[in-house]
Formats: sequence, structure tokens, C-alpha cells
Amino acid sequence: MDTTTAEITELAQPDPLETSHLDAWYMDDSTEDQRLPHRLKPNEPVSLEHLKKLGVVYWKVNGEEDPKLQAIRDARGYSYKDVITVSPDKLPNYEMKIKSFFEEHIHSDEEIRFVLDGSGYFDVRDFDERWIRIDCRKGDMIVLPEGIYHRFTLDTNNYIKAMRLFVGEPVWTPINRPADEHESRARYQSSFPAPQLVGAH
Repeated sequence: MDTTTAEITELAQPDPLETSHLDAWYMDDSTEDQRLPHRLKPNEPVSLEHLKKLGVVYWKVNGEEDPKLQAIRDARGYSYKDVITVSPDKLPNYEMKIKSFFEEHIHSDEEIRFVLDGSGYFDVRDFDERWIRIDCRKGDMIVLPEGIYHRFTLDTNNYIKAMRLFVGEPVWTPINRPADEHESRARYQSSFPAPQLVGAH
């Protein structure tokens, strides 16, 4: 392996657990505004280590010029990129789009987002069907694996600007639940099997 490849590989490694500032927690069952944090009382945090068991990958990236971003793209084959701004005044058909984002669904490919500005929540299902809320803010880069049940919502700031990355030509079509029979769901369950003792995190 030459030096350039070695450097790319090193930069593209997911952030080590001890340096992560990612905030995630199990959600309550309230039907209040989806943009609220929905933390349990007392709060029940979820570690990055547990998220990794679910297939979620995370980096902290210092802006678009950070060499880490290009290294991640090179190492993982993310050839496509664009930028999406989600806010009432920037996103056409905002109400319809935000509703569709919050429908529980899977994708047939990874979902990759790098937050350039603002903030929002990605919710993912745990092995035992509980919702985990992941607070994504400027500098956070997150990958949700193919086949994981998830959804997205803005927080009460009503604004996020994010880079979307993809391998090859993008396919944005969500596959709404129920999707248990879909091949992507089967691949997910095979790649990230539930532990024997559910709830250990």
C-alpha cells in the first residue's frame, strides 16, 4: 500500500468512540410535535458503540475543505454529491417533503448526510423496535446502512443544510414500512443481526 492510499484509509476511518460528541437517546412515546427532542425522563442515552452495532457510521468533519471528507468519499466510493436545504422558505413542497421524510422507511442503498449548517434528527429503529433519536448538527457526517428502518425530521430551528453523497447515480425513493420482505431489509438483518440479549447497550 502506497502512502497516499494509507493516508486515505486512515482519514476515512470512522471516529473513535472516545472522541465522539454525537448525542443520541431512546425516544419517549409522546405524539407531541415531532421536532421536539422526545427524551425519556430520566434521559436514556445511546452510545456510538451501540449505534455501530446497528450499522450507523459517524465522523466529525471540519467543513467541506477538510481532507477527511474527500478521503471518506474516495475510500467508500461516494462519486455523487449535491446539497439540500430543508426549511420552509428553501425547500419546494416543504410540507409534503417533511411529511414524507418522517414516514418510517428503508432504502436500497446507504443514506449519507454531512451537515453543513443547521440541525435535525435522524431516528433509527433498535433491534427491539425502539426508536433512537440521533441529533445531527454542523460538522456531523452520518451513514445509515441499506435496509435500516429510519426517518428524519427538523428540530424546532426548522433549518438544515446538508451534503448528500451517493455511490453512482442517486436513488432517493423511500421504501415505506412494511418492507420486511424487501431484499434490502433481509441484507440488513443478515449484516447486523440482533444480539441474543436484546437491550444490552
